Amino acid sequence: MKYYIIAGEASGDLHASNLIKEIIKLEPNADIRAWGGDKMQNAGANVVKHFKDLAFMGFYEVLINLRTILKNISFCKKDILEFNPDKIIFVDYPGFNMRIAKWSKKYKFQTIYYIAPQLWAWNEKRIKKIKKYIDSLYVILPFEKEFFETKHKYPVKFLGHPLLDSISNFKKNYDSSSEQIITNKKAVIAILPGSRKQEIKKILNTVIKIVDYFPDHQFIVAGAPNIELSYYKSILKNKRIKVIENKTYEILSISTAAIVTSGTATLETALFKVPQVVCYKSSYFSYFIAKLIVNIKYISLVNLIMDQQIVKELIQQDCNKDKIRNELEKILDLNNKKSLQIKYDELTSILGNNGTSKRVALDIIKK
Repeated sequence: MKYYIIAGEASGDLHASNLIKEIIKLEPNADIRAWGGDKMQNAGANVVKHFKDLAFMGFYEVLINLRTILKNISFCKKDILEFNPDKIIFVDYPGFNMRIAKWSKKYKFQTIYYIAPQLWAWNEKRIKKIKKYIDSLYVILPFEKEFFETKHKYPVKFLGHPLLDSISNFKKNYDSSSEQIITNKKAVIAILPGSRKQEIKKILNTVIKIVDYFPDHQFIVAGAPNIELSYYKSILKNKRIKVIENKTYEILSISTAAIVTSGTATLETALFKVPQVVCYKSSYFSYFIAKLIVNIKYISLVNLIMDQQIVKELIQQDCNKDKIRNELEKILDLNNKKSLQIKYDELTSILGNNGTSKRVALDIIKK
């Protein structure tokens, strides 16, 4: 069978790669063409467009890159027609993917959405398009099933969260010798600044101001696979911060605390039981527009799933040197760590069991 998979960000590349591995195990002759990253390529897909050319964060950034986005949409449509897949699998990345889904139905392609668009956060009216253009929808957050099925009468499947698979697989194969990436014996504070240049620059420019307040710790940036090392160095200059590429889980496994941007990284950090401060900054224009249309209490997945503030969120003007320093000092306190561990354990149990990627792959193949 032929599959066309579209993922537009690092988290989508991760989840899609695990799905691809399971599809190929179940169907060794599967022909998979994709938009994604190195993980999807290594898993067995033929990646024709890398997500590093697709990720634009914020409304202003999308606006100024509109020409590139429209070219990508045009290329994608042409490529799908030439490949003529049996099934198209959309992985998150809703702004782009829903456009392609609408177009796909004109040609009667089977459309499958893995990792549902976050309609509960903004533009809930898009449920009409989901119902019209998507044949099967898989959700990965527990509360999403009730949102779609109870509130909108649209059947979905919750088969667990795929991060459980990713982290479980890592721990099974983890080689402690990888700790040699640490150059001294100081406790590690991880920095996960995202995978897009706009957010990386804003966060790191703020974080570098607090390093000298923590002389007994070393700061390590988890470099994203799509960002060149020179970009990080141009921001950090000679500050006491190390950048290690493509080793996020290795870094989290030995970290005592973390500074994390919103998104999948907040959940990954929680599943590694690492105390964290969530930081988010965007352009003022993008933030202003987001405030008008986004309807959520929290920006981190940890707090959203638990429906309470488990980790501190520092957003926009609150994401500053003094507040980050203050919150970091709090989470480094042993008493605070113990209470957070209990909440992290509860979060893990809510997300389901390992094997999500396999269950989803099997369900997709059977359709």
